[in-house]
Amino acid sequence: MAIKIILTIVFLAILIGIGIYSRKQAESVDGFVLGGRAVGPWLSAFAYGTSYFSAVVFVGYAGQFGWKYGLSATWIGIGNALIGSLLAWLVLGRRTKLMTQHIESRTMPDFFGTRYQSQGLRVAASIIAFVFLIPYTAGVYKGISTLFEMGFGIPYEYCVVVMSVLTAVYVILGGYKATAMNDFVQGIIMLFGIVIVIAAVLNTQGGLSSAVGKMAALPTDGQPDLNGKFADWLGPDPWNLLGVVILTSLGTWGLPQMVGKFYSITDEKAIRRGTIISTLFAFIVAGGCYFLGGFGRLFGTPPALPDGRLAYDSIIPSMLVTLPDILIALVVLLVLSASMSTLASLVLTSSSTMTLDLIYRDKKSDTDEVDEGIIDDTVSEKIERRKVIVMRVLIVFFITISLMIALNPPTFIAQLMGISWGALAGAFLAPFLLGLYSKKVTTASVWACFAWGVGLTLVNMMAGNPLNPINCGAVAMVGGFPVVWIVSLFSRKMPAETVDKFFDCYRK
Repeated sequence: MAIKIILTIVFLAILIGIGIYSRKQAESVDGFVLGGRAVGPWLSAFAYGTSYFSAVVFVGYAGQFGWKYGLSATWIGIGNALIGSLLAWLVLGRRTKLMTQHIESRTMPDFFGTRYQSQGLRVAASIIAFVFLIPYTAGVYKGISTLFEMGFGIPYEYCVVVMSVLTAVYVILGGYKATAMNDFVQGIIMLFGIVIVIAAVLNTQGGLSSAVGKMAALPTDGQPDLNGKFADWLGPDPWNLLGVVILTSLGTWGLPQMVGKFYSITDEKAIRRGTIISTLFAFIVAGGCYFLGGFGRLFGTPPALPDGRLAYDSIIPSMLVTLPDILIALVVLLVLSASMSTLASLVLTSSSTMTLDLIYRDKKSDTDEVDEGIIDDTVSEKIERRKVIVMRVLIVFFITISLMIALNPPTFIAQLMGISWGALAGAFLAPFLLGLYSKKVTTASVWACFAWGVGLTLVNMMAGNPLNPINCGAVAMVGGFPVVWIVSLFSRKMPAETVDKFFDCYRK
């Protein structure tokens, strides 16, 4: 226990220290939200990866989908690396950086409002982002607290409160730069931690070959004709597995906290380097998490909940509980690293969106006002500081709401994430991506896609989830593209001159 406590205290002290070190760079809005748009490739790539993979993946998804699909769950991690990281950086990285800087966009709702010339879209997008980031944050809290309860014997409620306070402290102190620097430290821990933990867990089963052999000998629940499928490369249910791959891989393309990493990176050269770093990070961390989860059935059946369902979120903790104390301490730090980086990204995204796209949405940027002689530099600095203060207050507000949900979570971690990602990416992915590449996307089509993504998610929830939230999220994402295309064909086009100005940034 002493080892666990000492390592955790040292880790948390480093996080707070980085927050204090970065506080001077977080006094302006651009500094607080985007790190001054001057974050290098290593910090950006690790910020992307650590925001992507949290306790939601390590505890919730790896446990639940490892149990359902066996070793074929590893495909989810591979999809995360190839689609969620490599393709995301190749397709979105350069164009997002250039256009958002060209139109002076700081958030995704700001992009929609400016790119499609509609303040209504900006407001709607900010509300959608704020509301549907909350269940994802609650899922992260639940995942990290489950591991802490296993490793330290601390009650779940105390864990989520402490984690929320610590996250708030270093984000409020240092903003995005502190978050990115901490992400780098946390990412290093995640890389080494997952490799060591996999080796230790497989060693308890006699090594890799022995563990795979045991998986191949397992019967498939109620389907004798599928016996041995848990060690098969496609698993017992490849179609539902595909839905998970789509949700967790393509979903990142439409999430504000993920796309925001491209806003802040320094230049195109850094984007090319970041692409490689981010992809390798995802292969090791995501691939490792799902590969590890695939062996969950070798450690016994998880307990049943009052409604008869299995407690999937206890699968990974049950695999780790027999490890030596030093390795359990490493696991706790691994999940703590992954989760706090994701939490920091979520709360920063939510607070900046509410501040810049709702509270101050009708005001010009301070730069424009200074250039036009409306206000002087002193007043501009005061306005900037006021905005940063509001964002810091909203960080506390956002954390408090998500904490209340986390203390009484309505469902499994995986389902919380499915609801969040399905609504957000279903609403945002298609109009954001197509808005970077096509001049033909109309304002009406963006409204239609917002209604599609959020509407499908809410209708499915109110109907009692007849379509699994994971599959519903995948349908919402993919379905957004035909919605935007069809509505754009029959709705009023934006002025060509206006749209051409937006795309001038790619000619420079």
